[in-house]
Amino acid sequence: MKIKDLVPWTRSENPRQPVSNAEQEEAHHSLKRDINALVDKFVEKIGNLDLPWQDNEAKSDVVQAGDAVEISIELPGMDLADIDLSISGDMLVVKGEKKVERQEEKQGYFLSERAYGQIYRAIPLPPGLDTDDAKADLKNGVLTVSIPQSAEARSSMKKISVNKA
Repeated sequence: MKIKDLVPWTRSENPRQPVSNAEQEEAHHSLKRDINALVDKFVEKIGNLDLPWQDNEAKSDVVQAGDAVEISIELPGMDLADIDLSISGDMLVVKGEKKVERQEEKQGYFLSERAYGQIYRAIPLPPGLDTDDAKADLKNGVLTVSIPQSAEARSSMKKISVNKA
């Protein structure tokens, strides 16, 4: 059965037997498969659109760097004035808003471009950090926050030996 057989105005003069539920269900599944294949081909042709703030969430990395935790957050095109950084309880909260407007007028054309975007990211922090000594730098669109471990946390670390089984 083909999809066109389900549409009344595409049927021939000699009406067919009524379409069974199983045939309708197969046509429905066939249509879903065709649409999925079309979308897959489209994505394959254009590639995966890697937008910097999909779902208003900036990409980030959290790593242990010596006696500190470093959090790197991608904020392309943002200035210091656009960023609000705070620590609330055990969460590092990053908010920002990017507003770019560009207008250009030359002989024969007028160009006006605008780009807006908001980000919000709350990153859970591990226990034992000295948040009073946190430092942050913005360089080349990457915000890097460094938070040292507290003296208590460093002294309470215990090394565990691993035996070969």
